[in-house]
This record gives sequence, C-alpha cells and structure tokens, in this order.
Amino acid sequence: MTTASSRETPGLPLLPQSRQGTQASSAIAGLLRQRPILLLGLAFLAVLLLSLFIGRYPAPYWMSPSTLWQDEMARRLVLNLRLPRILTACLLGMTLAACGTVLQMIFRNPLVEPGLLGVSQGAAFGAAFSIIFLAASPLLMEGVATLCACLGLAVSYSLARRVRYGGWILRLILSGIAVSALFSAGVGVLKYLADPLTKLPDIVFWMLGGLWGVTWQDLLYLLLPVTAGLVVVILMRWRLNLLSLDDDTGFSLGASLGVERTLILVASVAATAAVVSVAGVVGWIGLLIPHVSRRLTGADAQRALPASILLGGIFALLCDDLSRTLLAGEIPLGIIASFFGALLFMALMLSKNVRVQR
Repeated sequence: MTTASSRETPGLPLLPQSRQGTQASSAIAGLLRQRPILLLGLAFLAVLLLSLFIGRYPAPYWMSPSTLWQDEMARRLVLNLRLPRILTACLLGMTLAACGTVLQMIFRNPLVEPGLLGVSQGAAFGAAFSIIFLAASPLLMEGVATLCACLGLAVSYSLARRVRYGGWILRLILSGIAVSALFSAGVGVLKYLADPLTKLPDIVFWMLGGLWGVTWQDLLYLLLPVTAGLVVVILMRWRLNLLSLDDDTGFSLGASLGVERTLILVASVAATAAVVSVAGVVGWIGLLIPHVSRRLTGADAQRALPASILLGGIFALLCDDLSRTLLAGEIPLGIIASFFGALLFMALMLSKNVRVQR
C-alpha cells in the first residue's frame, strides 16, 4: 500500500482529500465564470439607486437621502419625474445593447448596430411626420414612430428577398443601408417643410435624443414591447451561437435558421423601435456595448448577452445622469452617449488585446 509520504513531491505541499480539492476548484472556477455577471448586476443596482439622488434640485449634483423625507417638492420630483426617467433610461440602454449584440452575431459583422435595418431612421421619419402633420399627442407620436420603424424593417426584409445576388446577410445589409438612406432623405424633406419657429425645433431636439419629457405614461407604453422583446432574446440567447454560423453548418445541425433568425430579429427590432420612438435617436450604445461585453465575458452569447444588457443599462443611466446634471440647461442624451461612446470605442481599438489580421 502506498503511503501518503511516498506520494509527496519534494518542494510541493501535500494535497489531502484530492476529491474534495477537485470539487472546491470546480466551484471556484464556476464562480469566476459567473463573476462578471454578478458584478455587473450589483453595479447596475448601485447606479440605479444613486441616480435617484443625482440632479439639480435642491442643490446641483447631489441630493441627500434625508431630503426625501423633509422636502415635499423633492419627493414629488423624484417619484413623478426622476424615477420614470431613470427606468426609461435603463430600458433604452438594455434594449439597444441587446439588439446590437443580436445583430452583430447574426450578421457576423462587428460594425452592425440597430440603425442598420432602417429602424432608427424609420422611427425618426414617423416622429417628424407626426409632429408636422398630425399635431399628435406624445403617445400618438410614439405609436407612429414605432409603426414606421417596423415598416423600415419590413421593407428591408422584403427588398433583401428580391435581390438576386450575394448571400442573405449581404443582401439584408445592403437593403438596410438603402432603406435607411431613403428614410433619412424623407426626414430632410420634412425638416424643409416644417415651420422654423414651432415644428422644426421639436424635430431637431427629438432627433438629438433625450428623456426630458418622459412620464409614467411613456414608461407604461414601453413596458409591453420592450419586456416581450427582451424576454424572447434572453430565452433564445443559447441559439445565437448556432445562428451566427454559416447556413450550411446551421442546417447540418438541424436548425431552422430562417424561422429562428426572423423571430429574434423581429423581437429585438420591435423593442428597439419602441424605445427609439420615446427617446429619439441615441447612437453608439448598440455598437459599443456588445464589444465591451465580449471583452469581459467572451464570445459565448449565453454570458455575453446578459452582460451586454446590464452594461447597456449602466451606460445609458450614467449618460442620462450627466445630461441632466452637468449644466443648468439639459444636454441631449444622444450627444453625451455619442461623445463617451466614441471615446470608449477608440480606447478599445487602441487596446493591446485587439489583433488585426492582414
């Protein structure tokens, strides 16, 4: 029988109960794999809570929590204005980041973002049309913008099916570019027709992106489409790895690529159309956040997608906090998101971990 001393290696400590040690190491490895999601979840909750006390009233930049119990005006401001705005910012960032992750994986293109298929431009056209011709209430304007955003997706899909050259992904990308340009031209025409004293400023400020007019009614309007879209995307995240493969490989593994890609695209784009119709055109979140998420968790969609959703909520919250706090007059959210999104994207490109193949 071999004794414990005979199994010792000089210079190395003896590891008793090897089975327990293996189980412990496996548990630690599993915890390490889940740590990014847990840390992002805790960071999201912390930013969400701190955002309630960041603003311009009663003093710039920070409000003491005790003020909520002492100041009736501060309590009403937080509950009626700041809280729905913060929750809407969360939905905005989560939806754009999730849609960006889905599009980049399905199209196998790291430069794809939610505006690719004419969604953002379609929503902008619908909002501008509503402002000029319908004199619409905010809720009706959001409905028209959502309808036009979904129309942009439908036209891109229909056009791609009729193109006779190239693969499906190439055809859909080219169709989305053409439809986006068409809607952008339409928005330009509507700007030219708008009254420069009344209607034109509303269109310009809406297209800059912002949450200054968000109420509980707007949040309730977003809950159903955004929740449904995110639930579908999260439940199908384990299929994204398969849907990102080429068609021949996917078919050989028994996947219904057309049906599954259509389902997840419709879910993500419909949710994006809803948030864009409320917040306006906010760029860079759908492009930047998926790259950061993959850097933290790897390319596996089962971890990258939840991390992207949490990171998108954090990034949108921080940008919105800055937009309503830095100056006495609010800075549009789209400007803040573009500024910091571009800086972070340049930092990612200059990172030593990024390799370029020639």
